[in-house]
Amino acid sequence: MKPAEHYLPTEIIAMLKRQHYALFGHSAAKLCHWTKASLSKNQFCYKQQFYGIESHRCLQMTPAVAWCQQNCIFCWRPLSPLKEFPNEFDSPKEIVEGSIAKQRVLLSGYGSLREQIGEKKLQEAFNPNQVAISLSGEPTLYPKLPELIKEYRKRNFTTFVVSNGLNTEMFSKLKPTQLYLSIEAPNEKIHKKINSPLIKGSWKSLNQSLVAMPKIKTRKAIRITAVKGLNMSNEKEFASLLEKASPDFVEIKAYMFVGYSRKRLKEENMPLHSEVKGFAEKINNHLGYTIAGESKASRVVLLSSGKKNLRI
Repeated sequence: MKPAEHYLPTEIIAMLKRQHYALFGHSAAKLCHWTKASLSKNQFCYKQQFYGIESHRCLQMTPAVAWCQQNCIFCWRPLSPLKEFPNEFDSPKEIVEGSIAKQRVLLSGYGSLREQIGEKKLQEAFNPNQVAISLSGEPTLYPKLPELIKEYRKRNFTTFVVSNGLNTEMFSKLKPTQLYLSIEAPNEKIHKKINSPLIKGSWKSLNQSLVAMPKIKTRKAIRITAVKGLNMSNEKEFASLLEKASPDFVEIKAYMFVGYSRKRLKEENMPLHSEVKGFAEKINNHLGYTIAGESKASRVVLLSSGKKNLRI
């Protein structure tokens, strides 16, 4: 595995390190807020509440830390993305081993809370069994993503992958435990305003991935990031997009006023949980799913088609 300096400019590396990203090659890991909260406060993520995965055993990582085809205005990432993924890249096995090693380094300070956390829970945290391949960048730009998922599965990990859906060919090949497609716009005009695509034909590509979703044989979810004043309307159009994809679950989650998104948006763009729930209900009036859960702390509402068990 080549060092991060082989792939990334010095200023990007410095910026990511200031944000507590643990870099290795073209990949990175970072402790999730909820992993830390689970260990220090015994609080947990809505994914534990909804799906049963354990926050303290969740590894948040990306195989493409600085590469994306969009420059979304709500993204917390501290940089404008690079568009061309490197021609040479690390193997899935190297990335899995590197991510686990970095997670352990990031967790090392929690040894001082051993008595508070408990030895069993602390050791479980050092041996994660769930990976969220999402952190930053667009994971489908990594050419060996299906093999990366398989490599994690060999180690008894459940896998969540979050994609923007612009690389339909790769997206259609993925079979993680749960596959997410993010949509933030009900139409092309709002898509260009919110997602700031860096490639041509992005709206067409996104819709191709939506159409491909029903044929993908795994648990599937659509995530909508609700940004007050920008995309919390056009409910019927959102429902039409969801009908194309026929996902098992829809997560409608509030934009959070964190990270570098604060340079592009205002705190008023962060909706209250009640507003997110109202928006979800309006979408569901056209969709006909079931409201299967909500988390006020995360400002998220879960819709379920009823086709899959909620708990993994």
